[in-house]
Amino acid sequence: MQPGHIILLGAPGVGKGTQAKVVAASTGLPHISTGDMLRASVAAGTEMGKRAKAVMESGALVDDELILGIVSERLSQDDAKNGVVFDGFPRTVVQAQGLDALVVERRGVGITHIFHIVLDDEEIVTRLAGRRVCEDCGAIYHVQYQPPRVDGRCDRCGGVLRQRKDDQPEVIRHRLTVYRTETAPLVAYYRSRPGYVEVDGSGDAAAVTNRILPFLR
Repeated sequence: MQPGHIILLGAPGVGKGTQAKVVAASTGLPHISTGDMLRASVAAGTEMGKRAKAVMESGALVDDELILGIVSERLSQDDAKNGVVFDGFPRTVVQAQGLDALVVERRGVGITHIFHIVLDDEEIVTRLAGRRVCEDCGAIYHVQYQPPRVDGRCDRCGGVLRQRKDDQPEVIRHRLTVYRTETAPLVAYYRSRPGYVEVDGSGDAAAVTNRILPFLR
């Protein structure tokens, strides 16, 4: 099976972004996330970007229609003609249905792989609660798995490392509850599709990569 559009699903903290980058490098496909697409559309001043900017500046959430419009813009670019690696998209069944419609409409490559990375909630809490981010350059560390050489200071620029507010354990558990509620229908939507694979997200990043890459060969 030749790689086409590839989707990575999973709760916050399971490592979707890390694995998406590896999959993109392995397949030569562009790695895109909802945030990347939003920022690019806003920066480019596209019609969808202008609409998204107005919504975000008002403090509201960007709805499914706008997200799908931005995805449509992104898929029309030359580097997406052979497929893309979606990191954290789609997030709802409506978005998944819209993506299916876009793929059919374009009559190009289809959705060939859906990797659902799963991990125990308490391991996710451990991963995210231990994360520290440099307030100057954005470098990411982990107090247990990837500590800085000097406690509380960035190896790269010497900036102060902070814990994000949404990385507090009680906040993480709430995010996971919301995720399970909102995403269960999405997982059900994809579970019976050809190319759907449930991937064990435990262990280090290399171990998870080794569980994914055989499906792309």
